[in-house]
Amino acid sequence: MQELELEIKQLIIECLNLEDYKPADIESGAPLFGEGLGLDSIDALELGVALQRKYGLSFSGGTKENKEHFFSVETLAKFVTANKIK
Repeated sequence: MQELELEIKQLIIECLNLEDYKPADIESGAPLFGEGLGLDSIDALELGVALQRKYGLSFSGGTKENKEHFFSVETLAKFVTANKIK
């Protein structure tokens, strides 16, 4: 799981152009939005598209469910593990 979390951290940095960040700067359990990494809804869309391309994911659940998946790198890794196609 740690390897997948590292991949997701790198994907976040690349797709959102967070040039000042390294994967080690992002805590796996920390919130990605608000007081955590500080991402916003536009970032969520861009990250969602990047995750769909890389792992063949589909985010068809409701807004509440998607918020739970996107809470942290840790929750994203669990979602990817359970749902990836590639």
